[in-house]
Amino acid sequence: MTKRVTIVGGGLAGTEAAWQLAERGVLVDLYEMRPVRNTPAHVTDKLAELVCSNSMGSTLPDRALGILKNELMALGSLIIRTAFKHALPAGSALAVSREDFAEEITAIIAQHPNIVLHREEVTDVPEGPTILATGPLTSPALTASVQKLTGPYLYFYDAMAPIVTAESIDMSIAFRQSRWDRSSNEGPEEGDYINCPMDREQYEAFVEALLAAPRLELKGADKELERYFEGCMPIEVLASRGLNALAFGPMRPVGLRDPRTGRRPYAVVQLRQDNVAGTLYNLVGFQTNIRWGAQEQVLRMIPGLEHAEFVRFGQMHRNTFINSPALLRPTLQHRERDDLFFAGQITGTEGYVGSTMGGLVAGINMARLLAGASPLV
Repeated sequence: MTKRVTIVGGGLAGTEAAWQLAERGVLVDLYEMRPVRNTPAHVTDKLAELVCSNSMGSTLPDRALGILKNELMALGSLIIRTAFKHALPAGSALAVSREDFAEEITAIIAQHPNIVLHREEVTDVPEGPTILATGPLTSPALTASVQKLTGPYLYFYDAMAPIVTAESIDMSIAFRQSRWDRSSNEGPEEGDYINCPMDREQYEAFVEALLAAPRLELKGADKELERYFEGCMPIEVLASRGLNALAFGPMRPVGLRDPRTGRRPYAVVQLRQDNVAGTLYNLVGFQTNIRWGAQEQVLRMIPGLEHAEFVRFGQMHRNTFINSPALLRPTLQHRERDDLFFAGQITGTEGYVGSTMGGLVAGINMARLLAGASPLV
């Protein structure tokens, strides 16, 4: 069997799979359609672009994501190793400078002697050894081709949070502190996060404005079957579940104390550093599908963000994925085609770290298949 593999998709799963194969001496053709064809969510042509949050979750050894990161490091993950290299202050979480991270991954993959990077769209499922890692925003043409193998897709709606400039945050109102004072070694002494405190009156007025703000409309059948991922839900949808839903969710004040009052605020909006220079901050957990003009008005009600300068507004996109339990083996192989693997969010995997692990497993298993060995489960 030829030792050459086609990988479609240059995200976290695709680049990790390519790296694992290439390091094992397998020749890889990696296809990424950007910038020839863009998606509704990507903003660069870089490989492994972190589209939504810049956080890869907890690094604590007693948390699932912390354990998974340690396992990935032990298995030689390119993505996790590079993420730690470009880590930003974020308490016990691994936040990443998304631009520097993607730039380095792109350079490493493009320069690897066993990888050929193709900047073109793939519209049909390739013949021969293939890993499909096209993510939740697979192009319409390839989606139609994949559906011939998989049947109907499943889907949910995902959203991303706004980003503001650091200099536009009013630090006479906002304050630095990490929850429970769990700061990273790299961050400022007073804490890794910027916190915008609210009293009860401010919070209730904010929720009222949030619920009244106009949203971007869903079209056709999607409007009838609105499905959201619970771990990345638009704040306006969460707020509609009850007045205090946000106060017990992304705006929870536990573990924080306002230095101006010495007390815990009623609610807090946290901002996390988004780049190495510390000039950009994203609003943690503030994914939204509110129209951009209204976003600016509503979010400027947050104390400390009255004059916020937005470099990215929140937006929502549809994530599609296959019915993996019915279609894939535990090895990530298609049940009816041994040399076809799926990896990453197209399988329904949630999050950056899970997608990376999927790419690593698919890459290792493909290499073992080509060598005549049994895949890992």
